[in-house]
Amino acid sequence: MHKPIDAGPPHAATVVAWTQESPTIFTLQLRLDDEAVRQAYRFAPGQFNMLYLYGVGEVPISVMSDPEERGMIGHTVRALGRVTHGLAALGPGDKVGLRGPFGRGWPLQEMGGCDVVLVTGGLGCAPAVSVIHYVLRRRERFGKLVIIQGVKHAEDLIWREQYDGWARLPNTQVLVAADQGSTSWPWHVGYVTDLLDLAQFNPARAVAMMCGPEGMMRAAAVSLLTRALPETHLFLSMERNMHCAVGRCGHCQFGGAFVCRDGPVFGWSEVRDLLAHRGY
Repeated sequence: MHKPIDAGPPHAATVVAWTQESPTIFTLQLRLDDEAVRQAYRFAPGQFNMLYLYGVGEVPISVMSDPEERGMIGHTVRALGRVTHGLAALGPGDKVGLRGPFGRGWPLQEMGGCDVVLVTGGLGCAPAVSVIHYVLRRRERFGKLVIIQGVKHAEDLIWREQYDGWARLPNTQVLVAADQGSTSWPWHVGYVTDLLDLAQFNPARAVAMMCGPEGMMRAAAVSLLTRALPETHLFLSMERNMHCAVGRCGHCQFGGAFVCRDGPVFGWSEVRDLLAHRGY
């Protein structure tokens, strides 16, 4: 786990690029202004930053760029509340504050030689994109890459060109589903869990990483474990209302843990019993 550059006041960052991904989703590419802070910044896939909109507040957002992209830090955001709607109104040259990175990321360094299976739903794909970048840049360290993504509506899918590009890569399988398709939808219509039987990987030497709605993750976990995936190779990124990012405010308590400090990535054994209780 990479420690935050500090947990105090946010560091100034400049919006380098702003991309509209869907009617409610956008991506910000940020550059830390201070050269020393920029050089000190490190993150692991699965960690998050706190983005501060001056005069409004701050929100936790997963980092979706590759750890080796040292010049810019990417965040994909859904505009839902006051802060995220404010971030949506920014443009190149505007300023935000950044604290981070925080939390525990995906255990990629420990999973060399494994097939990597990503199961995501909705905007849950954002924390997993950094995993895809990580694996593709270090392709010789891993086996097959299986990318499984589900959305409610066909119009909700972002990065269509990227999914098409990933599907053309060797030793890579891409499976996409929408609960509700459209006339031009080229992939599966139905639940993302319907795709698990089509996924081609070796359960004995695979690691599965999931992010998205908890009901989907529960169902996907059962399916993967039925295929004999080891419980120790199953990881979930959890989402709760995080405020302080350091486990002090208590807003993101999850059983005896705090998602901001002890997660957001948890092993299956850590969350299995909690996920059995809906709404915990």
